[in-house]
Amino acid sequence: MFSRLPSLGPRQATRLAFFLISLDKAALHELESSLGALQGLDRCNECFFLKHGDESRCAICNDPNRTPDIIAILEKETDLLTFEAAGVFRGKYFIIGKLAEKGVLETAQKLRLEYFKQTLAKRGTPLRELVIALNPTSIGDFTADLIAKEFGGLAEKITRLSRGIPTGGEIEFADDATLTSSFEHRD
Repeated sequence: MFSRLPSLGPRQATRLAFFLISLDKAALHELESSLGALQGLDRCNECFFLKHGDESRCAICNDPNRTPDIIAILEKETDLLTFEAAGVFRGKYFIIGKLAEKGVLETAQKLRLEYFKQTLAKRGTPLRELVIALNPTSIGDFTADLIAKEFGGLAEKITRLSRGIPTGGEIEFADDATLTSSFEHRD
């Protein structure tokens, strides 16, 4: 079972199993309780982030202090956690799911995007902004272009995260794509 987890190969899975065997009963019971609690989680009906099973929406979608007409489209739950930890975004989110490596949207992503499009169409008024916050990879760029075309009439403004040299980075070590993007999107 451990080797099915992302980034764990057979050796790491075996090491993990032996580590768990070495835990005392209290720590093992705590781990068992934590894993059991995962069964009480489900997907938010609005954004597809995690929520408690008995609730219809997650804490972010239920937060009245969020800006409801600015939505960021993300790939994964961990992207949302990163945004929240940075504290740079006070809108809402929509998670489309892990992007395929093949350069095509998989059925799950297509269904989520279609659901999102229908939800936005029912609003009656366009979003103030749709932020496409996907990773700056070829598949991320491809998906961002698809989203921008599909959702054009449903938002007043569609934006994409800027790219460039990270804070603390050095120009000398920047690859060509990063340097080009940094230069083209300069202030």
